[in-house]
Amino acid sequence: MAQPRVIRQRIWDSLKAVARPDTRFHLSFSEFIPDFEGVEQATDRIAALPAFADSKLAFVTPDNSMTELRRRLIVEGKAFVMSTYNMQRGFLYMAPGIVPPDAAPFAAWLDGMEHFARPINLEELTTIGRFDLLATGASAVTKDGIRFGKGHTFFDLEWGMFTDLGLVDEKTPVAAIVHDVQVVDEQLSPSETDIQVDFIATPSRLATVERQSRRPRGIKWERLTRDEIVDTPPLKELARMRGVA
Repeated sequence: MAQPRVIRQRIWDSLKAVARPDTRFHLSFSEFIPDFEGVEQATDRIAALPAFADSKLAFVTPDNSMTELRRRLIVEGKAFVMSTYNMQRGFLYMAPGIVPPDAAPFAAWLDGMEHFARPINLEELTTIGRFDLLATGASAVTKDGIRFGKGHTFFDLEWGMFTDLGLVDEKTPVAAIVHDVQVVDEQLSPSETDIQVDFIATPSRLATVERQSRRPRGIKWERLTRDEIVDTPPLKELARMRGVA
């Protein structure tokens, strides 16, 4: 089996030709998941799905490759939640209809989200409804839907929290928006926390994944250090809610 770190490095080398540099991290892909040439076409493929059309509440990661999808959600007047970078300030809730139409491109950027969206904690999140769609970027994704990010497992942790709270379940659609160079042929042996996606959207195609196994549920508290819990506000909140010492 190929190692994710080896695949990441190969993908990062290929991404340099198609990635849009970040304003802070340039092309340091170990620090962020980049936007890329053709992301508009890849996003078109997700926006055409019934899961997008029917969504009342979506979750979108703060990856640069999600900026266009966040803009579409704002324009369509759909509510969504986004985690802050590395979950350092928890989650932001973008309510429908609060962004002036001409401000949607700015509001979709991370700085714009900080301006227009409002912080929301897990307890409040449980009162506004379940997620109808989750969308994420990735460093790479296999053809059978195993996605892996920068190596920090934040999306896996978010999924674990959401399943614990009943905000998502096995049927909740999960989509990855990536460039074609990020889709790999290698077979990976997923860990007990890896999330398999249902859709892989690239500039050239939409792939539907037939999942053969169930996704993980809950937080694997034994895999986390006390510092990781204390330094990540949503994890700290959930630990308090669940009585985790």
